[in-house]
Amino acid sequence: MKVSRCMCENVCQVTPETNIKEVAKLMQENKVGCIPVCNDNKVCGIVTDRDLVLRGMACGKNIDTTKVSDIMTCNPCTCKEDDDIEKAEDLMAENQIKRIPVCDNNNNIVGMLSIGNLFQNHEDLDEDELCYTLECICKNSNKNA
Repeated sequence: MKVSRCMCENVCQVTPETNIKEVAKLMQENKVGCIPVCNDNKVCGIVTDRDLVLRGMACGKNIDTTKVSDIMTCNPCTCKEDDDIEKAEDLMAENQIKRIPVCDNNNNIVGMLSIGNLFQNHEDLDEDELCYTLECICKNSNKNA
């Protein structure tokens, strides 16, 4: 199965200049815990709800003036929409991440793939591979997810 069959499409994104208050509002409005940071529709970073708390608020950052570029993870791992799911699962397991931006062949963001998406499609996936991916992601829960 290809990543495009499991991923979420129409993903909201922000630019590196977006302040962290706006990012938090977008997460709330869209009921997501992760937003890709893009320049010209190309992924340059990713920010999670955890980043907002640990790298933003816990460090006393001003939510109105702090740019997302100050707290995001730069150059995140991505996969392609035409990759096999197993490749995406391997990337998620190796990098211990629960969500991965999905790009087209021109490296434009076209979606997000989460561990939840994988479980929603578990009937069509190799259950051993899926369990292994989840086990690897959970091994070190203090890593950025």
